[in-house]
Amino acid sequence: MQEFLAATYFIDADHADVRAFALAHTREKATAREKAVALFYAVRDGFSYNPYKIILKPEYMKASYQAGKSDGYCIEKSNLFAAAARAVGIPSRLGFGNVRNHLGTKRLERILGTDLLVFHGYAEVFLDGRWVKATPVFEASLCAKLGVAPLDFDGLNDCVFQASDKTGQPFMEYVEEHGVFADLPFDLFVENLRKHYAHLFIEPISTKEMTFDF
Repeated sequence: MQEFLAATYFIDADHADVRAFALAHTREKATAREKAVALFYAVRDGFSYNPYKIILKPEYMKASYQAGKSDGYCIEKSNLFAAAARAVGIPSRLGFGNVRNHLGTKRLERILGTDLLVFHGYAEVFLDGRWVKATPVFEASLCAKLGVAPLDFDGLNDCVFQASDKTGQPFMEYVEEHGVFADLPFDLFVENLRKHYAHLFIEPISTKEMTFDF
């Protein structure tokens, strides 16, 4: 279990900015579960979801870097949550899967060339003797725009992507799991992006619609 408590290159739980973030949101919480829930909402709603700015350089994917931003995509937000959890003594790890986004925006689908979101990130925290999934990605205001209920986390039940919107239409569907890791598997992440979005790697992209740099 120690490997899921230790600071790593990407989950740099010992960084001053990560520790400050974690303590600021858990100072008045007594139990590990209360702390994990508080951190979930701090990350979910404190950073807007932005899949249009991806910098594939290791130093930009550290939890400490995300702590200083106002937005981030799924891996960045999940990584910060995992790091903050470790900073207050809660074991954590990162999980990844390919997700089909049935209600994805036409803008994102046009850029990616598909509705498949590759290597979508979430986190798991160890509470009350078992691992619990947490996905602190889509903030409540974005969910309202998309017509889906925001994901809630109680520290007892798995918190994974919504299968349908408020009308019952399909929303998110996991199509492939990559497993869970004690740190961000950066090379595997990039390998999967290259496999599914090869056109993005022809040259760095920086337009009004997206920044994709490596």
